[in-house]
Amino acid sequence: MKKVDLCLSSEGTEVILATSSDEKHPPENIIDGNPETFWTTTGMFPQEFIICFHKRVRIERLVIQSYFVQTLRIEKTTSKDPVDFEQWIERDLVHTEGQLQNEEIMARDGHATYLRFIIVSAFDHFASVHSVSAEGITVSNLS
Repeated sequence: MKKVDLCLSSEGTEVILATSSDEKHPPENIIDGNPETFWTTTGMFPQEFIICFHKRVRIERLVIQSYFVQTLRIEKTTSKDPVDFEQWIERDLVHTEGQLQNEEIMARDGHATYLRFIIVSAFDHFASVHSVSAEGITVSNLS
């Protein structure tokens, strides 16, 4: 099976929830494949967004590009609906002045239908997520 970026909107993936939204920087920018666009938080933490794959996937590698994210928690579920999330990964990111944080995570037990990304804390009042890339394969369709 061919590995693809499962987090692209062109693969049918959607951001189904975000705790903040700015019409100039909507959450859909996270998965549009354009490195120039991003989603921004509107202050106060934690902030979160949920990505829906509309299928069962196995993620082998994640790459998150962001600014000012301090602590990031990623939860996953294999349910048909966005419920019963379990904590999967938690990382403290390094503050990178003037450049994107580029966090690469080799995933274990990466079976999911939804991912919830929680920005627990940030280095500033605002944070942004420019992209989430999930390399992996489709395991099955939801039925």
